Amino acid sequence: MVNHPDRARRLVGATNFRDLGGYLGVGGRPVRWRRLYRSDHLGGLTDSDRQALQALGIRRSFDFRGVTERAAAPYDLPGLVQHSLSIEPTVAQRIHDLMGQGQSFTPELAAEFMRELYRGLVDDQSHRFAEFFEHLLASDDPVVFHCTAGKDRTGFAAALILLALGVPREQVMQDYLLTNELYRHPPLRGTGLPPDALRVLWLVQPDFLQAALTGIDAHAGGIDGYLQHRLGLGPGQREELAQRYLE
Repeated sequence: MVNHPDRARRLVGATNFRDLGGYLGVGGRPVRWRRLYRSDHLGGLTDSDRQALQALGIRRSFDFRGVTERAAAPYDLPGLVQHSLSIEPTVAQRIHDLMGQGQSFTPELAAEFMRELYRGLVDDQSHRFAEFFEHLLASDDPVVFHCTAGKDRTGFAAALILLALGVPREQVMQDYLLTNELYRHPPLRGTGLPPDALRVLWLVQPDFLQAALTGIDAHAGGIDGYLQHRLGLGPGQREELAQRYLE
């Protein structure tokens, strides 16, 4: 089911665009196809890409990029309403500070920075994800949500959606790891940073998402408590979410 032929959409200007449909949620009901799409940023779309997205009927986009990221790669699609749910990147600043102190940027540090990023998404950015779910509950028009690479902020958002719909964690993790098959990252050389450490940043690892899930489990009530008390998804809202996005 993870590698369903309808899941990934091959675009020229975006490489991590895919459908969340088909995963089995609560009661064995599958997530609806052509409702929820995740992607890397859409600032490099070609004319053929735009036509392909219009054919999917996507009406809304949710952009988790920070202000500078968004300004550097804007996009515009006819009939698409864009919503900025800005989450500023933190890892780049941490690397800058580290190098400024004359310290080496190693793969081990890169992995720890990424785990800390995910922990921060759970505790510091829950208001953004609560806002995201408010939009999802307002209408079931097809949507795409993304950040820059479509792997971390977007990956966590996708995990929250699937978990809220009752998809098992094993399937959630498998969807998360599809980024390593689909995303075409920038060149690893020419940045002034060690390629082996950069490779950690541009891929995803199970322990990155697991750092977030462990943080969620630490909240009273685990995932159910986190969804209800931090994201505003009580039993009624989750039932409505299931009605909108499950078959």
